[in-house]
Amino acid sequence: MKVVDAICEILKREGVEFLSCYPTNPLIEAAATAGIRPIVCRQERVGVGIADGFTRVTNGRRIGVFTMQAGPGAENAFSGVATAYSDSVPMLCLPVGHPRSSSQVFHFFRSVESYAPITKWIEELTAADQVSEVMRRAFTYLKMGRPGPVMVEIPGDVALEEFAGAVKYTPVKGTTSGANVRDVAEAAKVLLQAKCPMIVAGQGVLWAEATDELIELAELAQLPVTTTLEGKSAFPEHHALSLGTGAGVMPRPVHTFLQKADVILAIGTSLTKHNITAAAIPAGKIIIHATNDERDINKQYPCDYPILGDAKLVLRQFVEAAKDLLGGKKRDADGAVAAEIKKGKEEWLAEWLPKLTSSETPMTPYRVMWEFMNLFDRREVIVTHDSGSPRNQLVPFYQAPVPRSYLGWGKSHALGGGLGLIIGAKLAAPEKFCVNFMGDAAFGMTGLDFETAVRNNIPILTVVLNNNFMAAETHAMHASHERYGTMNILGNYADLAKSLGGWSERVEDPNQIVAAFKRARKVTDDGKAALLEFVTCREIAASRMRE
Repeated sequence: MKVVDAICEILKREGVEFLSCYPTNPLIEAAATAGIRPIVCRQERVGVGIADGFTRVTNGRRIGVFTMQAGPGAENAFSGVATAYSDSVPMLCLPVGHPRSSSQVFHFFRSVESYAPITKWIEELTAADQVSEVMRRAFTYLKMGRPGPVMVEIPGDVALEEFAGAVKYTPVKGTTSGANVRDVAEAAKVLLQAKCPMIVAGQGVLWAEATDELIELAELAQLPVTTTLEGKSAFPEHHALSLGTGAGVMPRPVHTFLQKADVILAIGTSLTKHNITAAAIPAGKIIIHATNDERDINKQYPCDYPILGDAKLVLRQFVEAAKDLLGGKKRDADGAVAAEIKKGKEEWLAEWLPKLTSSETPMTPYRVMWEFMNLFDRREVIVTHDSGSPRNQLVPFYQAPVPRSYLGWGKSHALGGGLGLIIGAKLAAPEKFCVNFMGDAAFGMTGLDFETAVRNNIPILTVVLNNNFMAAETHAMHASHERYGTMNILGNYADLAKSLGGWSERVEDPNQIVAAFKRARKVTDDGKAALLEFVTCREIAASRMRE
């Protein structure tokens, strides 16, 4: 048995089902021999995205794994790992490194050095007898504490060393902890006595699988709830107490309630100030911040009531404290908060309906998304966006009904990231209709990996919104475009998708949107990857949907 064989045996014991990868790498053959399915991507950062999306949809109960070769393979995967790190995704990366005899040579790229700032933990495997110990540490970091990508670099000579004896390894058991009971009791009292309290929920609620507890607390105390972009779907967005997603673009009720709130319970969120993924909290609010990472407390917002613990356990503690304080009654029994939210949503949406239902040609991307979100049962759909305009046009309007029905991302927002995520999502949930929305610029970055889905029989739907233009850059490239056409982009992506072996259609008539989506859904149900290219106008997403 070689070291790579021992590693693959450990991966199997940990429940790993597939290995996203790019050659040349001895782990690929070892995985296939062990019965772990290799999925070869077209470029490394998409391969990382596949492992990332798989882990997100399984909530870390099953870990996505990616492996690549030394040097250029490890270098090209960097942006994918950076995205996983910024979004706190516990995926495992296993780069093969240069042999030990040359790994210290000046100018050689070493993952163990270069990836340290964007991984939760990283280690180099330096001897065959360390395999079980190193992999045990890796899965411990993957299963406990704040999630994040973990990396083990395997020097090429170590990978092929003989592994003596049998593999001694027992799968790692994860554990969590609740908060200090007195801290929760004090914070719950402040929350319930507030005039206008609200909840900001982050993706920690998703990782902890704490949606039921969040709903129970919100209904018991009649608390309006908004989520961060990464936390989108942690609270059902069709719920009467849902304000929608508070991100760089947001439904107006999010902004309204953030302005009027006096106490905010931030649960499962880092409260990182970011103009794409989180709505800014105005000054002067009392903040109760519950997180599993002490480094987030007082990071950018002053915290009045810090609470450390797992989101599920902490929310359960808040529910029990609220029950004691309310004496079995509901706060705001007449439903005034829900009525105010409903009114605000209806007024805001009425202003946008002309754009969402427009019959203009070239069609507006808002019409494409509006038809999509009202055509299918969203409980059967997993959707993600790409960076830039598609994200901003989809986030405020799409109501995610159940956890992980929407994959929101964006702190480290490399164009093209959504394609790998949705391939991984489909691997994790083959029964779901998995759809990613991309602009033409994003497709230019990673679009050839549509062929990865075709070749591996992963029936996703990719939606390309093609306006042959870099619309999001209009404000920054006016003179260069006027002189040299720098924002023009060319391509017929439906033709390209067909040449790659997939099913595709190019749609130019807005009245054909619904029919095209129905045909694409049938194609994916029949087991084939599909691509829809919609020829759209040069729509620039509003930077603030509240205005």
